[in-house]
Amino acid sequence: MKPDGRRGPLIVAGVLLGLGLGGMAHGILFHEILQSHHTLSAWLPPETLQDLRLNQFIDGLFLGLMWAFLLLGLVLLYGAGRGTQRWWSASGLLGAGLLGWGLFEVIDGLVCHYWLGLNRLMGAPGEAAEPGVLEAALLACALLLMLCGALLLRRALGQGPAARLR
Repeated sequence: MKPDGRRGPLIVAGVLLGLGLGGMAHGILFHEILQSHHTLSAWLPPETLQDLRLNQFIDGLFLGLMWAFLLLGLVLLYGAGRGTQRWWSASGLLGAGLLGWGLFEVIDGLVCHYWLGLNRLMGAPGEAAEPGVLEAALLACALLLMLCGALLLRRALGQGPAARLR
């Protein structure tokens, strides 16, 4: 039997896994370890214990959403790999994952940091500072992740269904 060559299930699973992993890494590194900002810290500066607790609660909801993306991505990955008639590519999955991770950072940077002004990296408490060099650097890294992901995915798609891993 020839593989059916359906690539969508693996790509969607990879993008969701990348979104979830990227969001979890972002939340853990920037919100928890570096404590550079919280999800709503520009709208609700954590100047009192009550405001800090609310920010941490919102961060928890954010991390829960990222966890849900991971779970959905795993379920879709399982479905993408079932049977012998599926297109399977490690570089395709990695490329889609990098695309998803970069997509998360672009959405977070553009929507949350620039357009809505929900939070700012390393901003002074209580200040609604304009997005700075760190936000621009994070966006540049996100675009680089997406470019690497797109190149890997393009390479994998060019290989066709016969190049799947067993």
